[in-house]
Amino acid sequence: MRSVEKVTGPENLPRTAGELRAAGHVPRGVKTEIRENLLAALREGRNPWPGIVGFDRTVLPQLERALLAGHDVVLLGERGQGKTRLLRTITGLLDEWTPVIEGAELGEHPLDPITPESRRRAAELGEDLPVAWRHRSERYAEKLATPDTSVGDLIGDVDPVKVAQGRTLGDPETIHFGLVPRAHRGIVAVNELPDLAERIQVALLNVMEERDIQVRGYTLRLPLDVLLVATSNPEDYTNRGRIITPLKDRFGAEVVTHYPLTVAAEVDVIKQEAELLAEVGEPLLEVIARFVRNLRESSAIDQRSGVSARFAVAAAETVSAAALRRSALIGEEPAIARPIDLEAVPSVLRGKLEFESGEEGREIEHLVHLLRRAVAETAKDKFAGLDLRPLVDAVVDGHLVATGERVPGSEVLAALPELPVLHEVAARLDVTPTDPPGRIAAAVELALESLYLRRRLAKDSSEGPDGTTVYGP
Repeated sequence: MRSVEKVTGPENLPRTAGELRAAGHVPRGVKTEIRENLLAALREGRNPWPGIVGFDRTVLPQLERALLAGHDVVLLGERGQGKTRLLRTITGLLDEWTPVIEGAELGEHPLDPITPESRRRAAELGEDLPVAWRHRSERYAEKLATPDTSVGDLIGDVDPVKVAQGRTLGDPETIHFGLVPRAHRGIVAVNELPDLAERIQVALLNVMEERDIQVRGYTLRLPLDVLLVATSNPEDYTNRGRIITPLKDRFGAEVVTHYPLTVAAEVDVIKQEAELLAEVGEPLLEVIARFVRNLRESSAIDQRSGVSARFAVAAAETVSAAALRRSALIGEEPAIARPIDLEAVPSVLRGKLEFESGEEGREIEHLVHLLRRAVAETAKDKFAGLDLRPLVDAVVDGHLVATGERVPGSEVLAALPELPVLHEVAARLDVTPTDPPGRIAAAVELALESLYLRRRLAKDSSEGPDGTTVYGP
């Protein structure tokens, strides 16, 4: 469950049940609240899903229909498709502040208490029942389903401390409430639902259908008001576990997520999620995006496991780190990633992938091949129609170009004569002559690597600490 910092509401809000009633406040269910706020956002043209990329025409319309219908929802998709982020974004559809009974164990509405203790307090204090205000961020409860999760964690159990204080076991106030009741008037998210033991899933049946809870035979009826959302991977239905049929039947909607459908969407995800400590230009981000898409189509990769968007993010951060290391080693500022830095990706991130059986020992070979293919595809797109023969001729005439983690961008540029085609290469990548040498060198390196991959130039990579690569005829 995520921990959130406690926040207090604005000072001008009602502080007693009487003031709340006088202000005309009317209780409404959490699903009604979400529906009305979603409709308001759609009517006003506001984006209800900030930070969600690539789902505009596929996942989001389905999810919006489910929420408007008041359905509990399962998001079904491979790992790293943004399911958890999407669930957390639903919180933005709640009212920013909502009234609760101050001091109550559950988030009960002051005009609609549901526990015996809160009802007693409401009867005793009447219009003076104290009101607190809860922020929307505190109305979202998240649980990662694990095999050791208990009914007490989700629903509740008898609290021995309360029994020791003199209350009898038959007293409903001896119950310590679990995650779901404590999310009353909010959202409960269960990640990897099939990982819950089947007997634990049974405990959710009453919550979803009758909207009440049962603890160790107590006849406690709590009209809970929660939106239950969950995530699941497709293989979970048959391998690690399954969602039991009665529980699947109680979810009103199953929404299937997917990886980004376009290179541009993949790049947007990387830009949004990656923490880049050095500059990684758009062309290199596109190489990484195409690399990940190639992995998702490769027969050597176990596609049942999927290739997470987190892989693309980690790849971009690795390239950034390689550029930052070069900057520290040779004192080149600013730190700017170049195509040579892509070579760090396969060995570092190999462990994030599951390969098909029979591919043992060939993992790095597959990754290097697919990465080179991504570089070739990106260069073909960027340099389409551009005649690079003058660059080939310059290298053939003896202008060999060395690059590596200890080679500054200025040396890469100094190895070549002044060629108009180099200005055109830079312009294709939105690089200007006044940009830092590292940025211009990154554009030139991409052109040289594309010529090598098209077998118009040779490339010799030396072993050793310097790891120098030389482009030649």
